[in-house]
Amino acid sequence: MKRWLPAPLVSVALLALWLLLNQSLSAADVLIGALAALVLPRLTAPLRPTAGRMHRPLVALRLIAVVAADVVRSALEVAAGVLSARRRPLRARFVVVPLDVRNVQALATLALITTIVPGTVWSELAPDRSRLLLHVFDSADDASFVAHYKARYERPLLDIFE
Repeated sequence: MKRWLPAPLVSVALLALWLLLNQSLSAADVLIGALAALVLPRLTAPLRPTAGRMHRPLVALRLIAVVAADVVRSALEVAAGVLSARRRPLRARFVVVPLDVRNVQALATLALITTIVPGTVWSELAPDRSRLLLHVFDSADDASFVAHYKARYERPLLDIFE
């Protein structure tokens, strides 16, 4: 079964998307959609990382709550920073964050969190995954930002994935 459908949910989604985009349930559209649903996941299988295992789901739930709170707080801080930029210049900068996390799923989750939280942009990951370059909207001190970032996001991801 895995040989024909390596990612069954992706196959179902592809078929549904094909039929929705064509706005038709004709035999030809169903056949082409089914063919795409069978072939495309097999062609892209080498691109998908191996499945990861989550070790501490309660830590994951706590991390979700932390990220949700940080999204709201950071959005308000960015808005205030933009509105007061004429009175107080922003301290935007690039910050290098040394990483302890090496797991692919944890790094992907860290990238997602960084993208979601306003005011931070994931700029570069070192080839050996030891350092991360972030662009920060407004930060007075690199060391305190790095400590905050690692404590709020990286440490829970280490507990969850490694």
